[in-house]
Parts: sequence; structure tokens; C-alpha cells
Amino acid sequence: MTYHILYNPFAGNGKTDEAIAALSQRLSGDLITHDITQIEGYTAFFSGIRKEDVIIVCGGDGTLNRFVNDTVDIPLPCDVLYYAHGSGNDFLRDLEKDPSGDPINIKEYIQDLPTVTVNGTPYHFLNNIGFGIDGYCCEVGDAQKKASTKAVNYTAIAIKGLLFYYKPTAATVTVDGKEYRYKNVWLAPTMKGRYYGGGMMAAPKQDRSAPDGKLSTMVFHGRSRIKTLIVFPSVFKGEHVKHTKMVTIHEGYDIHVKFDRPAPVQIDGETILGVTEYHATARKPAIV
Repeated sequence: MTYHILYNPFAGNGKTDEAIAALSQRLSGDLITHDITQIEGYTAFFSGIRKEDVIIVCGGDGTLNRFVNDTVDIPLPCDVLYYAHGSGNDFLRDLEKDPSGDPINIKEYIQDLPTVTVNGTPYHFLNNIGFGIDGYCCEVGDAQKKASTKAVNYTAIAIKGLLFYYKPTAATVTVDGKEYRYKNVWLAPTMKGRYYGGGMMAAPKQDRSAPDGKLSTMVFHGRSRIKTLIVFPSVFKGEHVKHTKMVTIHEGYDIHVKFDRPAPVQIDGETILGVTEYHATARKPAIV
């Protein structure tokens, strides 16, 4: 058996060699490593892989997102495993798996994923599409990564944004044709899983494996910066949903979120700047 390790050299604060070394101790067989950022096309790449081989994606949520988007509509030739080597690992957290454990088979989780269209371009997503201060945190975090090799403290970025730098927006949220309007919106993510942002449980009741296939959109809104800052930490335990005057969750298949000014969005941790709206869709289950 041959293991093809698809690694992201930028994941896990650049400590890829350590992750591959740890993998080599867990696996018995031939290991071939591939830099995922250098793979130009998966049709050609998969043609050299046998059915009995195994692909292991080694990286974080962003690496997984890149893999699923680059392999859309291309048949997978063999089993695909995931070995977490990221800073957030929200996908693995949602599956209640230990990041230090063995690679897990993810083939069932990367089929029929929801899509989000941003600036006219469609993307698949595993965890969420984030809009608001979470996108701002990714923007600031990306800048810090370029300037330093130190680990990014996204919680600190969020707190400073809540207190001083991030300006909330008005938002129109349309779910399966029904429109809702909000003022002073801080967060408006649409979730496939429960977690994002390195452990924030934005949608505690969301189930990525639920038969109905619905997505959850969480709207966090409030005029007061101080009150928002007080409630915000409860997102990490999913207890923010108790604050019903500030938090609303909508469930549906077709979700359109529009802000009244441009803001950064993040798709499974990958940042896109200057966005005013996104349109997320999930596949409805077949009716028998």
C-alpha cells in the first residue's frame, strides 16, 4: 500500500515536517509526499494513484477547503483520510475527534457539500462561510502571519475589534425566500458544522450529517459594544443562543446575506476582502 501525503507547507504555523514525521511513525507502507500548493490538476494527479492506495490530506480547515474545491466533479480514486495539522481544526472538532489521533476517513464528509457564491465565484465549504467580525479577524490574522512567525491570537483580535476597530453593519438575511432585516450586526455566518474560528460553537444544534441537509445562519447583533463584548465569549460554549434579543438562528437551504457596506468574509478560514453579500445553498434531500 502507498500513502500519498498531500501537505500544506503553510498550515500549522509552518511546522509541516513535524506533522509528516508523526505520520510516518503511525503508518506502515510507502509514503510519498506532495505539496498541495504545487498540484496543478487532480485529473492527472489521480491517474497515477491505484484503488488500493490511500490519500492523506495533512493540514488545517483551509487545506481541506482547497482540496474539496480543487477536486469538485473529479471521481476520487481511493480512500481519502485527513490528518489535522492546522491552527483551528474546527472540522475535526465538529466530528469530536482528537487532533493528535490517527488520520480519519473523510470520504463521506466531502460529498454533496453546500456552496457559497462570493463576488460571482462559487465555492464549496466544509464548516462555514463567515461574514462580519470573524472575517475581520481573519484579515488581521493574515496580516500578522505575513509579518511574524508567531501564532496568531484570534481571540485577542476579536476583543480589540469589538472594543475599538470593527464597525457593525446593517444586514438583510433572506432564508428560503423569507427576508429578515437587522441593525448593528457583528456576526452573520452560515454553518455546515457547529464550529468555526478555532472553537466558537456558532450553531450548537447544527448537524453536518442530518438527513434534511439544512444550513444554519447565526445573526449576532447589538448596539452596545460593551454588552456585545460581555456576551461574545459565550459563543465558545454555544451559550450565546440564550441571549435571544441579540442572537437569532435561521435554518434553511437557500441563504442570502447582504451587508450595507463591504466587509471581509472567510470560507473555512480563507479570507476574501471587500465583500457586500454572499449566497449559500445546500442540496435538498431526495423525496422518496
